[in-house]
Amino acid sequence: MSSLSAFPITARWPAQHEDRLQLYSCTTPNGVKVSIMLEEIGLPYEAHRVEISKNESWTPEFLSLNPNGKIPAIIDPNGPGGKPLALFESGAILVYLAEKTGKLLPADPAGRYETMQWVFFQMAAIGPMFGQVGFFHKFAGRDIQDKRPLERYVTESKRLLGVLETRLRDRPWIMGEEYTIADVATLGWVRNLIGFYGARDLVEFDTFAHVAAWLERGLARPAVQRGLNIPA
Repeated sequence: MSSLSAFPITARWPAQHEDRLQLYSCTTPNGVKVSIMLEEIGLPYEAHRVEISKNESWTPEFLSLNPNGKIPAIIDPNGPGGKPLALFESGAILVYLAEKTGKLLPADPAGRYETMQWVFFQMAAIGPMFGQVGFFHKFAGRDIQDKRPLERYVTESKRLLGVLETRLRDRPWIMGEEYTIADVATLGWVRNLIGFYGARDLVEFDTFAHVAAWLERGLARPAVQRGLNIPA
């Protein structure tokens, strides 16, 4: 295992435990995916808070780890072949951690790919659409007089909730009886949409009973509750 000091990001966020996985994140829907995952699988790690409100993800140190300037990112000192691995993109990190530990991802190939398709569904659709609702409903976009962008993203978010509603109609978790990284990837975004973004009524969330019940089940998990507040 090589020293983590070889990674420029550790100059700004020093590792206190170089033998542990290093998480660079904050408590956004994308950020908590990885902290929830780490809490679920029980892998030792050290969390570093990156203040995106202060543009810390655009500092040279952070960009050395993720040139896209987005959280979360990790360094695993014990990556494949025992060598350190730096990784960004929350979906990729979830798949990596699941395969590293053999947890929250079905072992059979068909189940594995089906789970990953739902992770990609979150990454490609739910995240971008819900995020736009947040921008146009709560943040700077709300001052735009033309409300057609907000209407477009609200309509699409309701459609996506409908996709989840159909999927969860006869199962407790996205993949059925088994809680997986598909749930981990999606929980924080649905929670944020109706909570922090304040869009519960806007997207008529209470009409999606199966999604609401799934969200309640997910938020009741102790690891989820811990992960939602990491990094502190």
